[in-house]
Amino acid sequence: MDTYRALLAVVISFVILVGYQFFFVGFDSKKAANEPASTASVTSITTPAATNQTSQLTSTKPEDLKQPLASPVQPDRPAREIIVDTDLYSAVITENGGAIKSFILKGYKESRAKNSAGVQLINTTEQEGLPLTFSWGGVAATNTFYSADTDKIQFVGAETTSTLTMKGINESGLELERTYRFDRNTYLMELAFRVKNTSSTPLQGSALLHQVNLPFEKETTGSMVALFSGPALFIDGERSEFASKVLTEGPKTVQGNVDWAAYDSTYFMCSILPRNEGVTSVSMQQADKMVTMQIGSALDVLQPGQEKVYKYHAYFGPKKLSLLEKTGYNLDKAVNFGWFDVMAKPTLWLLNFFHTYFKNYGIAIILVTVAFKLAFWPIAQKGLKSMKNMQKLQPKMVKLKEKYKDDPAMMNKEVMNLYKTYKVNPLGGCLPMVLQIPVFFALYKVLLMCIELRHAPFMLWITDLSAPDRLMIGIDIPYLGGLPILTLLMGASMFLQQKMTPTTADPTQAKIMMFLPVMFTFMFLNFASGLVLYWFVNNMLAILQQYLINRQANKTVTV
Repeated sequence: MDTYRALLAVVISFVILVGYQFFFVGFDSKKAANEPASTASVTSITTPAATNQTSQLTSTKPEDLKQPLASPVQPDRPAREIIVDTDLYSAVITENGGAIKSFILKGYKESRAKNSAGVQLINTTEQEGLPLTFSWGGVAATNTFYSADTDKIQFVGAETTSTLTMKGINESGLELERTYRFDRNTYLMELAFRVKNTSSTPLQGSALLHQVNLPFEKETTGSMVALFSGPALFIDGERSEFASKVLTEGPKTVQGNVDWAAYDSTYFMCSILPRNEGVTSVSMQQADKMVTMQIGSALDVLQPGQEKVYKYHAYFGPKKLSLLEKTGYNLDKAVNFGWFDVMAKPTLWLLNFFHTYFKNYGIAIILVTVAFKLAFWPIAQKGLKSMKNMQKLQPKMVKLKEKYKDDPAMMNKEVMNLYKTYKVNPLGGCLPMVLQIPVFFALYKVLLMCIELRHAPFMLWITDLSAPDRLMIGIDIPYLGGLPILTLLMGASMFLQQKMTPTTADPTQAKIMMFLPVMFTFMFLNFASGLVLYWFVNNMLAILQQYLINRQANKTVTV
């Protein structure tokens, strides 16, 4: 049983520090991500007989997914840049393509510096491609020049919404009108694209809304394993992620009922929400760090003079769960707690509940840790008492093993009789640890992913609970930079807890167990300080509980 307990402790440590990678990274990628693309983009058909022809389907190739840079109809003036200023963000929309050139979040800074600019969600150039470029039926519409009805969107007085209308025409005879509708109090934008065939021949094609993204920022979540960043969809009622290693093998295309398609990261997302009837296709590819997506509608034929309107929403903003739930459209599924969703969401709610009153997420983490410890206190109490009682029985166990060393069957029988006589459960010390593992994972993932901890200060040198714990002392310490004071305190508390915990292990096993605090300290060096704070407080509460049990040890079992 001593060997089993030592082995269990090592296994649990391995699962917590390394095995969580299985749960947190890429476990729910949609099966279709690994399958070859099956859908295709439809080319423009400009012959009079197009109505009676079968649709021409071409296989998805990398060059099809890149935003084409064909020469647009040349304007008689330079393209203007329209400024959009809301309470939540400032954006720039260019008349050259009608796309968004800049999108800066006012409430989220790039760094903790006082003069830091807001987070920029668009890091590509016009040459590389910009988000929300629209095309229909071919390459010529993609870079169309649009004439805007204003050069600035701002809100006056009690106004909450404002509209930008942009019109253009391309050499294929398509009249294009795109309308943006902005709300000063939300990150959700409404988009409508009116396409009219002004030529004398029928035109066939599908609407394509383009999305091009580079990573938003260097995300220092404190995790040893990078969390997901890349294309993500909510399609047919499921969240799907497409990892870089999948997309670099070649473009991928999926079809279905798409609630949203986004470039997703730990804290922010740029998402498109198609609002058209019929099946939606999403095509994706990645070159280096740049991700290109196309959201395609069903195939349409426009007769001369005929027009059609395609509608979308777009959400460019933070992945704050309460905000996404309020916005709707299943955007809250972008916060992916996976298997631990049932426990993680209440945990996040509790964290924000405490923050409402104490205005400090460090204090909120401490209070959440205390709440969980109190909830598991009775179970842990029984487990620790069982371990203490097992320790008291150790002299009798040694005698039995010596007496029946040549008769293993009899030795096992006598050991079980000993447990029965003194009412000791040999698994009592292990069960509480096993029961707490799912709760640990849920809290662990909340602290890793919730945007609330980003740049959130605690006290003294801990100014960012999402960053590793470092106290700068004026000397650049190799690898560390500064002193990981909280991490060292966590390691010391774990060592003290290990010394106080009853054990029946032999000296070799005891030495292995004492090595665990050292291993944990090194593993936690680059973890977010919020996670380290949780573990430290949990250790201190465990030490308190063990101290109380040790005081009553002589009253528990008399041997």
